[in-house]
Amino acid sequence: MSKNDAKLDNLPAKTTLHFPDALPLLMLADQVVFPMSIVPLHITEKRDLLLVDDIVKEHRLLALVTLRSPDASDASLTNAYEIGCIGRILQMQSAEEEGRDILVQILTRFRVTGQIRKDPYMMVSVKPLEDKAEDEKALEPMMMTLKTQMASLIQLSPNIPNGAQSILDSIDNSSFLCDLIAGNLSIAIEEKQKLLETLDRRKRMKRLMYLLQREVELLEMSSKIHEDVKSSIDKGQREYFLRQQLKAIREELGEGENADSEAEAYREKILALKLPEEVSKEALREVDRLARMHESSGEYQVVATYLDTLLELPWNISTKDQLNITAAETILNQDHYGLEKVKQRILEYLAVRKLKPDAHGPILCFQGPPGVGKTSLGQSIARALGRKFIRMALGGMRDEAEIRGHRKTYVGALPGRIIQSIRKAQSSNPVFMLDEIDKVGADFRGDPSSALLEVLDPAQNNAFVDNYLNVPFDLSKVMFIATANVLETIPWALRDRMEIIQLPGYTQEEKLEIAKKYLVPRQLEAHGLTRKKLQFNVNALRKITADYTREAGVRNLEREIANVCRGCARKFAGGRRTPMRITQEDLREYLGNEKNYYDTAERTRLPGVAIGLAWTATGGDILFIEATRMAGKGQLYLTGQLGDVMKESAQAALSYLRANAQALGLDQKDFSEYDLHIHVPAGAVPKDGPSAGVTMLSAITSLLTGKRVKSALAMTGEITLRGAVLPVGGIKEKVLAAARAKVKKLILPERCKNDYEEVPESVRKKLTVHFVKNMHEVLDIALGIKIDEKNAK
Repeated sequence: MSKNDAKLDNLPAKTTLHFPDALPLLMLADQVVFPMSIVPLHITEKRDLLLVDDIVKEHRLLALVTLRSPDASDASLTNAYEIGCIGRILQMQSAEEEGRDILVQILTRFRVTGQIRKDPYMMVSVKPLEDKAEDEKALEPMMMTLKTQMASLIQLSPNIPNGAQSILDSIDNSSFLCDLIAGNLSIAIEEKQKLLETLDRRKRMKRLMYLLQREVELLEMSSKIHEDVKSSIDKGQREYFLRQQLKAIREELGEGENADSEAEAYREKILALKLPEEVSKEALREVDRLARMHESSGEYQVVATYLDTLLELPWNISTKDQLNITAAETILNQDHYGLEKVKQRILEYLAVRKLKPDAHGPILCFQGPPGVGKTSLGQSIARALGRKFIRMALGGMRDEAEIRGHRKTYVGALPGRIIQSIRKAQSSNPVFMLDEIDKVGADFRGDPSSALLEVLDPAQNNAFVDNYLNVPFDLSKVMFIATANVLETIPWALRDRMEIIQLPGYTQEEKLEIAKKYLVPRQLEAHGLTRKKLQFNVNALRKITADYTREAGVRNLEREIANVCRGCARKFAGGRRTPMRITQEDLREYLGNEKNYYDTAERTRLPGVAIGLAWTATGGDILFIEATRMAGKGQLYLTGQLGDVMKESAQAALSYLRANAQALGLDQKDFSEYDLHIHVPAGAVPKDGPSAGVTMLSAITSLLTGKRVKSALAMTGEITLRGAVLPVGGIKEKVLAAARAKVKKLILPERCKNDYEEVPESVRKKLTVHFVKNMHEVLDIALGIKIDEKNAK
């Protein structure tokens, strides 16, 4: 209750005033004014300033209404209440920043009956309103009740001045009393507006009595809680005071015991786990938040889920490494055949861990074609170390939140898959396999490969922060192993953090041993068969690997063995009792005709065809390059879905031949009067790379000279315009592919000798390899054409 209200205690109970039919309208936000009061207002809007300046010069009267939505920018009649008050400006003075401070005497209620104009400020037609006639003596009991309630409110509320009671006692007008109390009551704007619109005094007083009673009860309850808490604690224990106060509030509401007990249980778990200081501090802070919440609120469940996730992580739980190098070597040999270089590197890693347990080893990345055992190697490493094994497929991942998680403020937020997997494994030092790391994508949701930079850096991942946890978690104990088919799609920064270990394809002999030791027993068990019921002849397995599959790995080989097992299982299920032994002749019954045809001799029977060696993500392969010519103007046509680099190799080969036409015995008309067409079959498969340069040059030379390339001869190498043969990659995979295709002779660059040494001895024995430095040697070996180097350009 303000001093301005006190000035009105001597106003007459009813004053007959006459008002114009139209008045300027001032709209108020978050404020309802009542008759017979004096209200200070601060005016800043340009339109309102113009309104105030105009009426101060004349009658000083204005109409005031309250906006329904004070935050809305719409200052129109549709956004304002219809009933307001007419006031008179008593005083005006300029304020800071070009505003005005005015003092308005509120005279009577009115209703807006229409809009006269909108600019420069709004003018409306008004209809003054008066209370319904009522005998003041009949309302005296209700007035006494209101005064008594206000006396209780004044005693409980520290915001009402002490002299307010004497002002109330001196009022004998019921309308003035209601408006004075309503104007000074701390209630919602909507409630005040309802009181202003209620013209029936009796109804207005009844509504006021209800609102006053509610306010008195709330203040009494607050005072009781404050007194109860104050009497039960010491002055210096502030934290205990706050907790007791919260407890008292919940007891009054009847809902405190379960929340307190659950928060206390979380607190005990946190202290028992002996978490890192930063983690423990964050967890206790969340527990304090939980204790202040109601169990039915949505935020309560969010905090509880966060604490469950945090406490279920293996902060201090790890498995003990079994660093027995001999036992580890035995396990690796049991699980995988061959791959000696890879096994040696793994054993070296384990040896370093044994000598220096706290050493941060490198991040290994197994790179190789599909089906060579990259993922199963990770399982073997985990078994050899005695650690838990986690596999996370990264193929197609495009959302960075999959790695770092979502912030817990989001609806349905979860930790990243790394933290989720470690929580599931319940070990802080598992073997964690990041499968298909070369197939991680990126879009508007972020770049997961960038988030992996921190995960796969031993110098940073000891404090990895998941967005959901928002506290550091130590990943330095985790042994991360990545797998990839190709390296080109892995960002260079991520590739730099990993040690690449290449897994080449298997030879025919290795596939045969893998089939005997691993694939056949596994498929027999999968189909409910035993060795007594079904056996595979060695020649049958050799035929499957040679004639039914052509791959670097063994997945298709296992599928073909499974096809045979299914056919035999059907016969046993149909009543067969005698054992079966699969031979070469039986394969056609179960697998159909052979799928691979080795027609290298047939396809190189005519001039203009040469066999090249290619490397793909699925291993090595051979490809045929065909050349033909037709009458034309010396143009070069290239088909077969060739990339830019391969097209440039063809152009370089043609330029070399044109420059050395005389040394090769070629006529220049062959280049000016004929068009040349080079085609690489399997046109639906994209092809690129410089390693086909040697093959293209041999095919064109064979076409122009009419000499056939020697049969069962394949080649690879990049050429220059000067005829030099440069080294290329993927030699091991290409040589294995040539061996699978029954090629007997190879032409390789001289500088690829070291790569060729990695090819198994069993394969090298079957091949004749020529290492060359320039195209003169290639043409001599492939076509029997000798070039005088003095005449060569």
